[in-house]
Amino acid sequence: MSDERSSLDIRNPWVIDTRELGRRPGQSRDLWREVPVAAALGVPGVIVITEGSEIALDLLLESVVEGVLVTGTASAHAAGECSRCLDPIEDDVEIHLTELFAYPDSTTEATTEEDEAGRLVDDKIDLEPVVRDALVLALPQAPLCSEDCAGLCPGCGVKWADLEPGHGHETIDPRWAALVERFGDAPAGGPDQEA
Repeated sequence: MSDERSSLDIRNPWVIDTRELGRRPGQSRDLWREVPVAAALGVPGVIVITEGSEIALDLLLESVVEGVLVTGTASAHAAGECSRCLDPIEDDVEIHLTELFAYPDSTTEATTEEDEAGRLVDDKIDLEPVVRDALVLALPQAPLCSEDCAGLCPGCGVKWADLEPGHGHETIDPRWAALVERFGDAPAGGPDQEA
């Protein structure tokens, strides 16, 4: 057992003491708490659960033969910017958890790799890695202010929703660009058409 696993500190709000369940299958208890976010979670500049905000945990801890089964939800408030128009956005994200934390002498503990299942250490569990990873995976990779956001005009960079209908920019066929630059605007039909 590593030093990190053997040193779970009950003063850490992510660490839960399960001794009152007493390794008696069928015993359970509810857990509700808000845990502060020590470092921003997510992709900076896209969408994050900000440092200093809180993650709300609403969980049920159940004693089972192999360990402690944790089920419930974790929710947090995320902030970022729309991936199309770059407007600031805010959203609530919620995940559903079902995670087994195995007893040190259980079959699960003996037959799984350390990163495949959680472990109880001195009857304590550390929820942070499980909740953190699930919340980060639940954040949208390309957040939108609305599903129908049209983004920005590639010509002027103004948000399409703020522009007049029919907004556009004159584009010159690159094959004629040098002629237009030299002689001015070509007639509507192109350089071969007479005025």
